[in-house]
Amino acid sequence: MKIAVTYENGMVFQHFGHTQQFKLYEVNGGQISERKIVDAGGSGHGALAGFLKSLGVEALICGGIGGGARSALAEAGIAIYPGVSGVADVQAAALAEGKLVYDPNTMCAHHHEGESHSCRSESHGCGGSCGK
Repeated sequence: MKIAVTYENGMVFQHFGHTQQFKLYEVNGGQISERKIVDAGGSGHGALAGFLKSLGVEALICGGIGGGARSALAEAGIAIYPGVSGVADVQAAALAEGKLVYDPNTMCAHHHEGESHSCRSESHGCGGSCGK
């Protein structure tokens, strides 16, 4: 299985659509066998799903994520584990072991670039700002 984590400075980045990097993990037998960081190229919400699919990603760990991104990821066949915060490596290992704690109901409602948005779950630690 290949896992992608929204990534910034070793941590799970809290706003999927503004992710500049993903950390990718290859999982075999419940253990992480490979890791690498890839630049997202500033693709934005919809294009990020296609980008992840092109990399063979099967699961995404993230903080906040909006409805449009959820739909695009579902269409790409990528499982979503939202509402996660903390160290990316720790969270990826937890998913590989079947122990990841996440909030499937985490949703971000946001506006255009530079405008505010809010989250319907505080569990991922954005305090309603998702990394802003």
